[in-house]
Amino acid sequence: MSGLFAGTPLEQPVTCPRCNRRIGDCTCPRDDQGKLHDPAQWPARVRREKNRGKYLTIASGLGLREKDQKALLAHLKSKLGVGGSLKDNELTLQGDHRDTLVELLKAQGYPAKPSGG
Repeated sequence: MSGLFAGTPLEQPVTCPRCNRRIGDCTCPRDDQGKLHDPAQWPARVRREKNRGKYLTIASGLGLREKDQKALLAHLKSKLGVGGSLKDNELTLQGDHRDTLVELLKAQGYPAKPSGG
């Protein structure tokens, strides 16, 4: 990959503006077009549903690529100690964790809001 001032003595690798790593080594979340993902621009909605007598907590509107959604889901599952899945760009966690999930998403920079009753 060519860098800044390619072919000159001032050549520099292209780096991520958030983590200052080379683009190939960057692990920052990105949207579907590959642009750097800013969580503050994606208002996440967290709702609770009852399915077969058990509660599910569902987060939507995160605006991440599938790869980054899977990484976020794995992080949330380990933090909450529950199971979960990814389906139709929604993170589904087992159990009623709506308020806790809102706080975890706010800590990551999302303007998350609980929805539903």
